[in-house]
Amino acid sequence: MTESLRGTNCRGNPRPVISISGVRGVIGESLTPEVIARFAASFGTYLEGGKVVVGRDTRLSGEMAKYAVFSGLLSAGCDIIDLGIVPTPTVQLLTERLKADGGMVITASHNPPEYNGLKFISSDGAFLNSSRMKKLLAIYTQNKIKYPSFNKATKIKECHQQAINFHLKKTLSFLNLNLIRKKRFYVALDCCDGAGSVITPLLLKKLGCRISVINDKLDRVFSRPPEPIPENLSGLCNLVKKTKADVGFAVDPDADRLAIISDKGKPIGEDYSLALVTQFILSKKKGLVVANLSTSQLMDDVTREFRCPLFRSRVGEINVVEEMKKRKAIIGGEGNGGIIFPPLHYGRDSLIGMGLILQYLAQSGKSVSQLAEELPSYYMMKKKIPLPKQGAKKSIAKVKKYFCREKIDLLDGIRVTGENWWIHLRPSGTEPIIRLIIEAKTKKEAEKLHKTVSKLIIR
Repeated sequence: MTESLRGTNCRGNPRPVISISGVRGVIGESLTPEVIARFAASFGTYLEGGKVVVGRDTRLSGEMAKYAVFSGLLSAGCDIIDLGIVPTPTVQLLTERLKADGGMVITASHNPPEYNGLKFISSDGAFLNSSRMKKLLAIYTQNKIKYPSFNKATKIKECHQQAINFHLKKTLSFLNLNLIRKKRFYVALDCCDGAGSVITPLLLKKLGCRISVINDKLDRVFSRPPEPIPENLSGLCNLVKKTKADVGFAVDPDADRLAIISDKGKPIGEDYSLALVTQFILSKKKGLVVANLSTSQLMDDVTREFRCPLFRSRVGEINVVEEMKKRKAIIGGEGNGGIIFPPLHYGRDSLIGMGLILQYLAQSGKSVSQLAEELPSYYMMKKKIPLPKQGAKKSIAKVKKYFCREKIDLLDGIRVTGENWWIHLRPSGTEPIIRLIIEAKTKKEAEKLHKTVSKLIIR
């Protein structure tokens, strides 16, 4: 799904952007209290009332947005279970656990602090898929919200600590606690002043880890750019070196993505988070794996090592999840540090990612740097290209024609796979741009491919 409400509203403000990932916008501009409440009421109408689990990240606009969501849901006849500040995967888990009709997360994920957004969850704990999002969007855009007459009182129930406890208990149930605790790992942690600031240190302490934490405040603007990519993690790298930690973990504001810093104080790259977890899982049990089209060819290498099939899905968590369900995959995710472990739940979850990485370290007796160095090395380049006048479709057609002798996949934009390299070109669902990802064995080869593709698009 790539639909969005671009343009302006009756007040002249830009409209929020809607994609398979939900709704996002700048608070006070494209995302106002009225817009938030209307989306919540639309979701309540879509669910036909019922029980809705709500959680949020730590953005300073979060409290305002929460009450706007509450207003919309209550007006549509919904009862609310308020989890407070918790990670996105906690909301997903509790939606399924409490047999709620749906869930909402107030978060803009890795977007800058001035943004906020809404994610919508089905009763099974997974995000709404494309067809369900279209139904919700139709209610919103066509003003089909139903406000029932109130012959019964709606209610709000707080459930913060119970939610934290359940997420921790269920995560720990999949780990070898004695093995991990014996190692007494020293872990450096960067919580991005986000929703993982409380639960993540608790998890690591329960795993017997000694920890040093930075950026764990709940009431301030993020201390670093929210996306857990190497250029934003210098503080954590320094902390790993200073404390001589065994590993460093970083998350984004809603704690569904995991980035890893090696024992040498170097970022190993988000794609290695999923690759290492996959390698560990397949070493214990062979099975099918799913990753999206923008994920590193490390996944091909790891699955080939264990002679297990790898399937690729469209970009977007729910697209990966639906492919995993269809294929009965035992592990999967996205190259942005999004690890999906089905026995726990069908959603990206940084907590289970940390636990599985620590168990891999304990079982193998190797360091993070050793495990990463044993995997092939690639150079990845990610670019945002302004949407050309010719449009995305013509750009994709030109790339397809030029690379006609290579393996081509048109499932989501175009992915061209050559010998030890690939490119993925797709229109963004959230911005008026084309996203280009290139991976090759060397920086020189990646830059050459970038130059070729850029010329094709600009023409």
